[in-house]
Amino acid sequence: MEEPSSCGVRAEDRITDPARLRRTVLVVAVLNFGYFFVQMSVALAIASVALFADSVDFLEDTAVNLLIFVALGWPLRRRSVLGKIMALLIVVPSLAAAWQAIDKAGDPQPPAFWPLVLASLGAIVINGISAWLLARVRSHGGSLSRAAFVAARNDVLINVSIIVMAALTLWTGSGWPDIILGAGIILLALYSAYEVWEVAEEERLAAKALAGEALD
Repeated sequence: MEEPSSCGVRAEDRITDPARLRRTVLVVAVLNFGYFFVQMSVALAIASVALFADSVDFLEDTAVNLLIFVALGWPLRRRSVLGKIMALLIVVPSLAAAWQAIDKAGDPQPPAFWPLVLASLGAIVINGISAWLLARVRSHGGSLSRAAFVAARNDVLINVSIIVMAALTLWTGSGWPDIILGAGIILLALYSAYEVWEVAEEERLAAKALAGEALD
């Protein structure tokens, strides 16, 4: 019998388990879809660029996890294509944040402090649970589960940053911290997309190697 590794990962956790991954991503999709409505409502009410971008990201995470639920078990070549599509999906929230940032730059009013903090604390709970669940199965689905885990992990970092930004906004009385953080979300989304794209490209090359085709 294989012993647990020193990092605490059990042998059975390293074995591909499609049923377990499907159950996990479905739970994560439901959590993200539910909180999307909560955070979007708060973001619109207080006109926060960063919170708006993060709320759109909840909807994107819902789509990513539902796609994994459907596509798990596909051949490597088809899965790599979907992984690249997901990489592009991760960029979508950054486009929404960019639009809101440009629009607010002309009138940088600060968002309300407590609604911003409370919405972000709730998001940390949802994203923390999602990241924890996905971390346990992220090796089970290649670029698919990797896409979901990267998104959830980055969401927690964004939520913490929003709380810090809220405190800075309260101190300065300016809306510029909110706008600047929106720009930071754009950069983080682009890096996440790069990570997922790289994993998907590795799967594409692996599929070609298995088929005996020449590698690019």
